Amino acid sequence: MNVADVRTEFRRLLSVGEYTDGRGGRTVEIVGASFTADEPSVFGELNTSFVERELAWYASQSLNIADFVDAPTLWKRCAAPDGSVNSNYGWCVYSEANGCQFDWVLGALREDAGTRRAQAIYTRPSMHFDAVVGGRNDFMCTNAVLYLLRRGRLDAVVQMRSSDAVFGYRNDLVWQRRVLEHLASELGTEPGRITWQAGSLHVYERHWPLIVG
Repeated sequence: MNVADVRTEFRRLLSVGEYTDGRGGRTVEIVGASFTADEPSVFGELNTSFVERELAWYASQSLNIADFVDAPTLWKRCAAPDGSVNSNYGWCVYSEANGCQFDWVLGALREDAGTRRAQAIYTRPSMHFDAVVGGRNDFMCTNAVLYLLRRGRLDAVVQMRSSDAVFGYRNDLVWQRRVLEHLASELGTEPGRITWQAGSLHVYERHWPLIVG
C-alpha cells in the first residue's frame, strides 16, 4: 500500500458512511494502517513556514512552546498552562534525558549492519500520567522508529499510536526524513524508504472535503 492507496481507502470509507465518533468529533479512520510514505502529503499542501519553525523548535530540544516561534493553536492546546509539553521530537531523539536515542541507533547499526534493534524509542510507560500532568493534553503520537540497513540503503519504519492524515502525517514525515538523512549521512549510506504504520490513521470531519476533492 502507498499514499495513493490510502487516499482511495479514505474515499471508499467516506462514501459508505463508515466513520467513528470520538474525541474531537467524527473521523474517518483506517485502523492498523501500513503504507510506504512515497508522497509528502496524503491530503492538502505542506505549510513550509510552519514546518521550518517546528524543526527549529525540535532542534532546540525545548519542552516548552514558549521557545516555539509563533506556536500554532494546535500546540497551545497540547501544552500545560506553563507551556510545557512532551512531544518535542528533537528532545525525544537527541537528548540525554531521553536516553540518547540517536546515538544508540547509530551505534547499533555500526556494530551490526543486519540488526533489528536500531530503534529510537519516543514514548514511555509513564506517558499515561505525563500526558495530562500539570494540565497538559499531550499523549505522544509516535511510539518508536525502527531503522534497517537493507540493500545498501537505510530504511525506516515509523510506528505511530495515532496519525492525523492531514496535518500530522505531512509535518511528521518531514521530521522523520530529516532524522533518516542524518543517520544515513553518519553511516555513509543512502536514505531509503519510510514505511508509515499507524494504529489509527484518521481524517477529522472538518477535513472531509479534502477526501472528496
